[in-house]
Amino acid sequence: MHIAWGPLLVVFVVTFGVAVAVVVLVSFGLVGLSARTVSPERPPARVSARAGMIIAGLCLLVAAAITAFGVYIIVG
Repeated sequence: MHIAWGPLLVVFVVTFGVAVAVVVLVSFGLVGLSARTVSPERPPARVSARAGMIIAGLCLLVAAAITAFGVYIIVG
């Protein structure tokens, strides 16, 4: 039995990169959602609540699309 190490490495790198991208997008989405909360202990947000919601929505939508595409590839 022969293991094709080149394609296996490519699959690993792509999978790792996509996993990191999804985690970063979700974390940016959560930071965007936090822009709408006001707390006396925290400094004011750098973006408005509306901009934070738009950023959060876009980031979470892209992360969901990447996840759905991955599930589509696995199932299909």
